[in-house]
Amino acid sequence: MQSPSFTGGIGAALEKIRECVGDAGWIDDAGAMAPYLDEQRGLYRGAAAAVVCPANTAEVSQVLALCNDAGIGVVPQGGNTGLCGGAVATGDQIILSLRRMRQLRALDPVNRTITVEAGCILAEIQQTASDEGLLFPLSLAAEGSCQIGGNLATNAGGTNALRYGIARDLALGLEVVLANGDVWDGLSSLKKDNTGYDLRDLFIGSEGTLGIITAAVLRLFPQPGDVQTALVAVENVEQALAVLGRMQDASDGRVSACELMSATSVGFAARHIPDCRAPFDPAPPWVVLLELSGGRRVGELRPLFDAVLEEALDAGEISDAVIAESQTQAAALWRLRESIPEAQKHEGGSIKHDVSVPVSSVPEFLRRAIPAVEALLPGARVCPFGHLGDGNIHFNVSQPFGAETPAFLAEWERCNRVVHDIVVALHGSFSAEHGIGRLKTTELAHYKSPVAVQAMRQIKLALDPRGILNPGAVLA
Repeated sequence: MQSPSFTGGIGAALEKIRECVGDAGWIDDAGAMAPYLDEQRGLYRGAAAAVVCPANTAEVSQVLALCNDAGIGVVPQGGNTGLCGGAVATGDQIILSLRRMRQLRALDPVNRTITVEAGCILAEIQQTASDEGLLFPLSLAAEGSCQIGGNLATNAGGTNALRYGIARDLALGLEVVLANGDVWDGLSSLKKDNTGYDLRDLFIGSEGTLGIITAAVLRLFPQPGDVQTALVAVENVEQALAVLGRMQDASDGRVSACELMSATSVGFAARHIPDCRAPFDPAPPWVVLLELSGGRRVGELRPLFDAVLEEALDAGEISDAVIAESQTQAAALWRLRESIPEAQKHEGGSIKHDVSVPVSSVPEFLRRAIPAVEALLPGARVCPFGHLGDGNIHFNVSQPFGAETPAFLAEWERCNRVVHDIVVALHGSFSAEHGIGRLKTTELAHYKSPVAVQAMRQIKLALDPRGILNPGAVLA
């Protein structure tokens, strides 16, 4: 089934775009377009004039120049794994998919950098680095399908942010196509460059509203020789932070992950996901997944790891621990953590919050937010989990037993406001690592200072005066 023929100036521009990218880069069949229109959480259903898949930066440049002249909206899309509707097109806009741009342009093991195009799959970048004995540490649940351009455009976080930083910290340079088709070649591999405004940081996290990232220079790190993993049981989040601090101090900051999980979230995973097992009986109120990495040899960190956990046990900070004795056992512990979002789908509707507060304020946030939500939505099951080491908590709320899902999800905005008010009062952020997209534009307008919002609008106007880049995202 083909989409209707286009008429007028827009139709002529679309025909030129089709000529530019060729049949391999043009999709307008309804069935073939469907995967690009379906948003992961099912909150949005997109519509587009076509999906355009350029093969290189020159084609991206030509497409944007044509769209800018004709006033056609362009929604950039990577792996379409975003969680805030930031890659959803509407109406006569086109989706510009970077999936064909997957070249490895350069690998410099001495400088410890890799230069890749935006459509490269995150897991493939990780593997390429590993094959050279190096590490690209950005790690997400969607790493098998998400693309590095989207990771940078949303400033993705992930499980290794505690030690290695977020996407912004891992990129040294970018290549970006601007709204009018101009190409900014900022593919610098320098760690020091103070020649004016940092345009790189401007485009990272802008969700394709200021320009389209087509390539990046990424930082690589030494591959750790040893990784130690444990799941520990704690009675409260204060104890979890005490264990984290103890491990950080003893290891000279080599903790690479510290993931917090509530009893509810662990129960969901154990109940619904095959091969997931809750290792503690009875289940403690909280468990923490700790990972320590470094050294040159397998097992090098184990004596230190064991000693710190024993100290924490003697101090009453943990009540029990399971230490992985192999990579297989470590993978099983990680599976418990990574399966929580999928498991929660089996419990009915879920209202999501991706929030961050100062690490020291996580206990206070949970003390306030859990009873506040339970009072607002009686019977709702709060399911907090996430990156304790950097203060990023996924504070999800599952519907009560027997509730009607549509009626529960209708409370999304009211629940968000209660939770986000607490977050902001603790000097936190209502969007830690998922971005704004279309889902959180109202929250941005509500919580961001008017001065900040006006500055953002002025930057948008300067770089995209016709407003063609990702219309409706970030700044509604």
